[in-house]
Amino acid sequence: MCGRYILVQKAENIEKRFNVSLPEGFEWKASYNISPGSLAPVISSDKPRELQLFRFGMTPFWARKPMYLFNARTEGDHNKENNPSYAGSKGIITKPAFRKPIRLQRCLIPADCFIEGTEKEKLDKPFVVYLKNQVRPFSFAGLWDSWTNKETGEIVRSFTIITTVANELLRKLPHHRSPVILERKNEAKWLDASLPLSEVTKLLKPYPAEKMNAYPISNTIKNPGNNGPELINPIGERVKPEYNVKTSSDLELQGMGSNKKYKDPLDLLLGS
Repeated sequence: MCGRYILVQKAENIEKRFNVSLPEGFEWKASYNISPGSLAPVISSDKPRELQLFRFGMTPFWARKPMYLFNARTEGDHNKENNPSYAGSKGIITKPAFRKPIRLQRCLIPADCFIEGTEKEKLDKPFVVYLKNQVRPFSFAGLWDSWTNKETGEIVRSFTIITTVANELLRKLPHHRSPVILERKNEAKWLDASLPLSEVTKLLKPYPAEKMNAYPISNTIKNPGNNGPELINPIGERVKPEYNVKTSSDLELQGMGSNKKYKDPLDLLLGS
């Protein structure tokens, strides 16, 4: 399940990419390890022209105490075997925590890439998963809710990432789920509260595997207190051949008339 992701864009870059404004006092610090409980930028359906900071891990409005629902299964309680060919009902529309948000409270979650562990080892064997051709930031399909702490009166706005069946790339890790990544042309549609539910659920599908790649990293990212570019240094080759990856922090571009070395993998993966 997608419980860690990376966003190192400056707020101004996110503002330009998603055509949103920054509210007064908005502050965002790049993070290589956004985990449940972290504050992170979102664009919500109630304020589609503004960038906001919500807590990762959704607490439904009716909850008696804080919850951290960081993933919402498209299939709900169906497809427990995580069959990648599943084409049945979208149980998310009836789950108590998600049946209101999937209709009225959707959001875009900007990201540069995400972290996924293997099905058995989980984050003991993590991978950075990214979109090829430096497509960043992209957006996860998310849901949000607003919860009021009755003891303190604090209002907490929080979000969850929707997941679906694994595409071919994720299955190679192997992992059994994929976060729903929206095509850019569908982002405005996702935020439109008037969109019929049948059209909403059509967007809940795996992102094309041929547009993605992944490589293994150290399990030091398991600790949510760790942060910094060293967390995504490659320790092995990419899942699909693209570049030669050394087992050090240096990357060497091959086959394009250049022997330029990159000390920081962000130069290659995310761009300078």
